[in-house]
Amino acid sequence: MTTKKYVYAFTEGDGKNKKLLGGKGANLCEMTQIGLNVPPGFVITTETCLTYLDNPQRILPPEVINEVKQHIQALEQTTKKGFGNPDNPLLVSVRSGSAISMPGMMDTILNLGLNSQTLQGLIKQTDNERFGYDAYRRFIQLFGKVALGVADEHFDKHLDAIKRRAAVKDDVSLSARDLKEVCALFLQVVQEKTGRPFPEDVFEQLEIAIKAVFNSWLGKRAIDYRRQFNITPEQANGTAVNVVAMVFGNMGNDSATGVGFTRNPGTGENQMYGEYLVNAQGEDVVAGIRTPKPVQDMANEMPALYAQLVELSHKLESHYHEVQDYEYTIEKGVLYCLQTRNGKMNATALVRTSVEMEKEGLISKEQALLRVNPEHLEQLLHPRLDPDSTTHAVAQGIPASPGAAVGKCVFDADQAELLGKSGEKIILVREETKPEDIHGFFAAQGILTSRGGKTSHAAVVARSMGKACVAGAENIHVDSKLRQAIIGDNVIQEGDIITIDGSTGKVYLGAIPTIPPKFSQELKILLGWADEIARLKVMANADTPEAANKAVEYGAMGIGLCRTERMFNAADRLPIVVEMILAQTPQERKTALDQLLPIQRADFTEIFKVLAPHPVTVRLLDPPMHEFLPTERELLDEIAHLRELYAISKGVEHLASASRFMRDREGGALKTIPAPFDSINANLVSDAISKKEQMLRKARELHEVNPMLGHRGVRLGITYPEIYAMQIRAIFEAIAVCQKDKVAVNVEIMVPQVATAQELTHVKKLIDGIRTQVEAEQNVTLQFKFGTMIEVVRACMRAGSLAELAEFFSFGTNDLTQATFSFSREDAENKFLPDYTNLGVLQDNPFEVLDVKGVGQLMAMTVERGRKTRPNMKIGICGEQGGHPESIRFCHYVGLDYVSCSAPRVPIARLAAAQAKLLEQKYQIEW
Repeated sequence: MTTKKYVYAFTEGDGKNKKLLGGKGANLCEMTQIGLNVPPGFVITTETCLTYLDNPQRILPPEVINEVKQHIQALEQTTKKGFGNPDNPLLVSVRSGSAISMPGMMDTILNLGLNSQTLQGLIKQTDNERFGYDAYRRFIQLFGKVALGVADEHFDKHLDAIKRRAAVKDDVSLSARDLKEVCALFLQVVQEKTGRPFPEDVFEQLEIAIKAVFNSWLGKRAIDYRRQFNITPEQANGTAVNVVAMVFGNMGNDSATGVGFTRNPGTGENQMYGEYLVNAQGEDVVAGIRTPKPVQDMANEMPALYAQLVELSHKLESHYHEVQDYEYTIEKGVLYCLQTRNGKMNATALVRTSVEMEKEGLISKEQALLRVNPEHLEQLLHPRLDPDSTTHAVAQGIPASPGAAVGKCVFDADQAELLGKSGEKIILVREETKPEDIHGFFAAQGILTSRGGKTSHAAVVARSMGKACVAGAENIHVDSKLRQAIIGDNVIQEGDIITIDGSTGKVYLGAIPTIPPKFSQELKILLGWADEIARLKVMANADTPEAANKAVEYGAMGIGLCRTERMFNAADRLPIVVEMILAQTPQERKTALDQLLPIQRADFTEIFKVLAPHPVTVRLLDPPMHEFLPTERELLDEIAHLRELYAISKGVEHLASASRFMRDREGGALKTIPAPFDSINANLVSDAISKKEQMLRKARELHEVNPMLGHRGVRLGITYPEIYAMQIRAIFEAIAVCQKDKVAVNVEIMVPQVATAQELTHVKKLIDGIRTQVEAEQNVTLQFKFGTMIEVVRACMRAGSLAELAEFFSFGTNDLTQATFSFSREDAENKFLPDYTNLGVLQDNPFEVLDVKGVGQLMAMTVERGRKTRPNMKIGICGEQGGHPESIRFCHYVGLDYVSCSAPRVPIARLAAAQAKLLEQKYQIEW
């Protein structure tokens, strides 16, 4: 019987098994085994974490303790030091590490193994009293916070008081005597806050620390992070614990600590990027406690070590074939690599490095395409600050994560989360951010800190989210308690609007104008590769010539949904539509429609020409008629106001005054009368009242209990055939114009809300009749396709019958999802859907992510039945889910020909379509 193994030394662990050893542990094993200078240590597995968390008493199994002690003995033999030895102490770090990197979300403890006796041994061993007390005060605070639950502020107030007394700014300027006093005060804090003295037994320290790191897997910030980035238990479940022999970057001016990237994570530039601090420990850089130096400064300060660092950077990237984010410590002139992981980059850097690494032969085109999360491309489509703006910056920080962000200042993460959820655009402003601020990051448009650098926690997390970040703006004094920031003579209060530019590090008061983004050359290359590989075509939803042009800019291969009703909303068209709705007879209705015909024809002509020779799918009118009218409440208010004007115009001024007085008493708002009393024409006001009353009667007549399931789509076209007749004629006349101009148009007419083949037959007869007329009038043979939307459950069931007439299908998944779930989208999303996803009743919002087990089954059945009747049936999707990467994978799986989405999501869909093809063998569905 095989005994379960809980602990692996770095010399024996499988560097490919990140699920078991966590990313950090696996990489430490692999780096050790390929000969890099890594401090010795061991990994406690993620399985151990889950075993511990499943135990209600939260007790480590005895076998784990025994294995840990055996590996500590091995560590003692390797380092020639003793754990708890008062003369030659071994100190260790205890660090987290899950299968997927979650920077700063779980806990780390450094310098573990110090107590009153080993401290004296460390001082003797190093002959450096200041270093000894500096290491001890760091350990007490970290252990106190992480393992014992004592908040930083209780320690910081003592440290800050002693720095003020010593008249120094940084910790490194404190003397050994100062630090000795800090340690005594810190020990007192632990005693007061926990009711127990700080633990002296080093094995007790280690066991408590291991448990604390395991517990951090279920901490709020780690859970929030996993939820935000959709990290599932299948991807990462539990954290490993890495126990590593300490090396010290705070042993003097020949020691340092730093964080580096093999390439710039903000721009993708192929240049080593990072920061370091002399005489410091790693947390100083990551936490942003001190503002570090750019790594290039090391070339002058420590030239030999800089050359070693460049060599290390090249080795890491060449081995892992990926941009690496690594941490290192220099102890007394010796360089150690403490960890490496795939670098978290924003979309700009990911795209550039993907293209350049392919050209360098490090990765293939397929690997380049799979490196980039399609959703991250949205970052590239954000606006940037207008370079022509003459507004002067009030502060300059470090450009830590590119992009422009505008919002209200907020000084704590809880308030940021609260305002963000209510729809406010905010900038989170902090002295330095901490991992527990993560929920504020999710809500913010951007992050501004007065301390820290490009590799601080704020910068790393902001880049991974694609949010703008300015760090280390040292001329900003942030006072979180007073909820204000002071920049020179400017005092910024919470709620004041500022703009930050993460590309330049500049901070501005107020909102600065922005300009649209541009595609980089690298993005064009990457998406070109995607188009070569993808089977699915990517179309756009566009309703106007302007939107069609924008879709082409984004790389759309056609228009998969042109909503004809959107063309009616312009100010010069809506009054005509209202006249059409108010018409009492078909002839009156036709008179209004005759005014709309040339307008629609002109729009169609321009759209067809913009997209030629790509397809344009035109959907005939879909929404219910009442949507073009004001609401009953709005009409009643307007009629009341007009009657008041009429009373004034007839000279009954006292009546109007009384009316206003009563409305004031009732809290109503006064309306401004647009002209002097004597210039108001009573007849014109009377006519306006009559018109509004007519609209009110029509709005009441058109009112439906459930309009989304009512008189709309094809039902409207059958009961008011003159409406569809006008639209069909406008389409055909536009095709004729294009064909005469030698434009290779590719037009498809789509009928919405179809449930029966008889409905399609009815519309097809109307189309055939108008086609004959237009062909005779224009002396052309019209080229087009006829098809239907699939958005009614019955249409899915009768797909084989519908395919006898329809040459193409397009799934309208918004309505199909509503019908499948019996959810009203607007009501569901505003009321219970957030609870459903939070409670796990539904994994995702089905209006954002395609419900493959319900709606997806209907789609698969429709595809099969439709193509059984018409084998070459063209089938696509034009609902919201058409731009969602996971939904696109399903569309590829069931054999659709195209997806159609909003224009800004076209690049996302193009990349997702390529990834769907590359990963098709791994895609499985359990119906």
